[in-house]
Amino acid sequence: MAAQEIIANLAAQVRRLMAEHAKLRGLCDRMKTEGDALRKENRTLQERVRSLEEELSCVRLAEGLAGGGRNRERARARVGR
Repeated sequence: MAAQEIIANLAAQVRRLMAEHAKLRGLCDRMKTEGDALRKENRTLQERVRSLEEELSCVRLAEGLAGGGRNRERARARVGR
């Protein structure tokens, strides 16, 4: 009788562990999918930042060459216009 009780207890534990494993496997798959999406979004945002930094650099250069609205005559003299 005790052996049957032990076997039944072990079977219940195995079923519980298998259910927990299935649940955690699903969670792992979902988190991997979310991680992939976040990496893709991060890559897109980094590209946008690089693009905006290049644009800002060009604007600063043009502003520096033109004097930025202040002292345009001095700026033109600097670049030899």
